[in-house]
Amino acid sequence: MTTVLIADDQPLQRFGSRMLLESQDDMTVVGEAANGSEAVRMTAELHPDVVLMDIRMPGLDGIEATRRITAAGDRTRILIVTTFDLDEYAYAGLRAGASGFLVKDAQPEELLAGIRAVATGDAVVAPSLTRRLLDAYVHHLPADPTAQDGTQEDARLTSLTDREREILTVIGKGWTNTEIATRLHLAESTVKTHVGRILAKTGSRDRIQAVILAYDTKLVQPS
Repeated sequence: MTTVLIADDQPLQRFGSRMLLESQDDMTVVGEAANGSEAVRMTAELHPDVVLMDIRMPGLDGIEATRRITAAGDRTRILIVTTFDLDEYAYAGLRAGASGFLVKDAQPEELLAGIRAVATGDAVVAPSLTRRLLDAYVHHLPADPTAQDGTQEDARLTSLTDREREILTVIGKGWTNTEIATRLHLAESTVKTHVGRILAKTGSRDRIQAVILAYDTKLVQPS
């Protein structure tokens, strides 16, 4: 059973999401939050598998709420729901630690599939789409405060082998596991093993965070 917390300042939106989710045999809504502060507090209390997080809410917005939830180290995954597709809010949400984002006019089956994917540790946003987000907005947002100033190698990369660094670079370029296996002449199972090690060594929650890391550390430059 996947437990979900709905965070949205619009009661009708929360009601509609609850009705949809509770119509599924494998999902249950454990709570509703009307703003970011409530979302942070309720996540700490309820430990849901997934938070369905609106971005624009009064007081603490969804981006800062996402940042605080992920910084707390909880296993909860965040699925950002945004009004627009490719906007800076979606990118900021991903950088804050969200595992993906969907637009509010997504089809019900897309939302359900997104929640299931995030709950199992997958990223909802395809790597290539993430790269388009980064290319579009990387110059317009504050730099990652944990990134190095360029005078020394980022500490998050130091434990990677040469092969892992190579694979992180192409992950940042939007390559799928199948593409990596084909182009680097590796078995796909080997690629999956490398990806898992990269995530563990760099502290990346999922593939999206690995893509962002590749940009932050200048392994990949905006096209």
